[in-house]
Amino acid sequence: MNLFRAAALAALSFVPAGPCAAQDITLTSHDGKVEITGTLLGFDGEFYRVETRYGALTVDGSGVTCDGPACPSLTDYIAELTLSGSSTMAEVLLPALIEGFALRNRYQTRRETEDETRFSYLLFQNDSRRPQAVFSFRVTTTDEGFADLLADEADLVMALREIRPEERRRALELGLGDMTDNNRSRVLALDAMVPVVAPANPVQSISMPMLARVFAGEIDNWAVLGGPDAPIALHLPTAGSGLAQAVEDLLLAPVRKTLPDDVVRHNRSSLLSRAVTIDPFAIGISSFAETGTARALTLTGDCGFSLAATRRNIKTEDYPLNSPMFLYMPARRLPKVAREFLAYMRSPAAQIVIRRAGFVDQAPELISVAGQGNRLANAIAAAGVEVPLTELQRLVSTLSGMQRLSLSFRFETGSSRPDAQSRTNIAQLAQALESGAYDARQLLFVGFSDGDGAAEGNARIALKRAEAVRDAVLQAAETLDLARVEISVDAFGEALPMACDDSDWGRQVNRRVEVWVK
Repeated sequence: MNLFRAAALAALSFVPAGPCAAQDITLTSHDGKVEITGTLLGFDGEFYRVETRYGALTVDGSGVTCDGPACPSLTDYIAELTLSGSSTMAEVLLPALIEGFALRNRYQTRRETEDETRFSYLLFQNDSRRPQAVFSFRVTTTDEGFADLLADEADLVMALREIRPEERRRALELGLGDMTDNNRSRVLALDAMVPVVAPANPVQSISMPMLARVFAGEIDNWAVLGGPDAPIALHLPTAGSGLAQAVEDLLLAPVRKTLPDDVVRHNRSSLLSRAVTIDPFAIGISSFAETGTARALTLTGDCGFSLAATRRNIKTEDYPLNSPMFLYMPARRLPKVAREFLAYMRSPAAQIVIRRAGFVDQAPELISVAGQGNRLANAIAAAGVEVPLTELQRLVSTLSGMQRLSLSFRFETGSSRPDAQSRTNIAQLAQALESGAYDARQLLFVGFSDGDGAAEGNARIALKRAEAVRDAVLQAAETLDLARVEISVDAFGEALPMACDDSDWGRQVNRRVEVWVK
């Protein structure tokens, strides 16, 4: 009898078992030959986790009987899942997904609100008065979510930014695993940071360098941006929120700038948008999903390229201020219903719920060559000695009759490692290939680069990146039969720019791998 799996699961920790958890129990095999005594750390309805003199052991509940005051009830067990973090995710997105999951699995739901920062969803089945599961929410900030995780007070973190190095180090020290691994984090939905102004404000666009200078307090009058002679009022989400920290990490840090002290803060992105809407001299950075009646500014550059925050541009990661919505989970075995919920969130049905809730889903879309008008116009405008007309003709000839997949791949700054959204895209494309979604079709991985440096060298780098992404997808698609789909790579270097190369943000957007399908 395999009573415990110490070697494979010793690092795992469970959901707290309740008020009696920190008490001794004894687990005895049914034949009485094996006995384990220790402190109950958790129970997930199937497995016990016990701290013994040999360390933490995971024990299959079906093979033992439990004795002691902390032993949980096997018949009255209620699965519990605690989520903490981003209010943007907690207020709309996760409740919508829970309702969708419940409907699909024939649960009835009841929401119970404790106060403005805490609420729970109770899941019932077969008209039972006793819930099968309780999903508890703590509506705070991304900072607080990670703090709760590290304090063992949350099972999932709702975050609008990636985990920071210090948080990752502390999680490793506490035995929670490497939170940057694919099985420890996932992109749940897509969002973006959008500069917003009042509808009456005459300014229509702004460059990334100018936006950074505005939020650093270096530009403090609208006249500099082509607007009225009036001071600029800055609005951001509350300090500690994922969106506000993403502004610092993605907008200000690359140019070594910091926020001034006079920024007006808001607890909710929806409140920020309302405040900006009624103040003609205000500018804020809001979530794409919560711009409300405020007007979004188009991002532009000195070379004439422009990028608006649209659902498609966010999904393809062409918009330079993408802000994915993350779920982080420790190396901990969750209850069965929680695991089913996590699996549901990757499903096509969940993508529909995400889109209906106002957020950008991750369902792949195909974009025709005819839909590349602005990009091709940019390519023609940028053509010259480095990128001759013959290379553009080869690009058009190669991609003619194909469609661009909305799953794009970009890389962390100064690294060959795909960024967080791209790592999720790799897993998603691998799953689609394994399922046969692209059987009897051609997939072409196409590399592109920025224009910094010699065109010939950039083309070589772009090809290597395309090959690296292809290899990562094939490695993840373990059950794929390569005879079912034709996969190849190509590269066009700097021939198809998305943004101006006059800033780090523009160059980052231009360095990418696209997938084209026929």
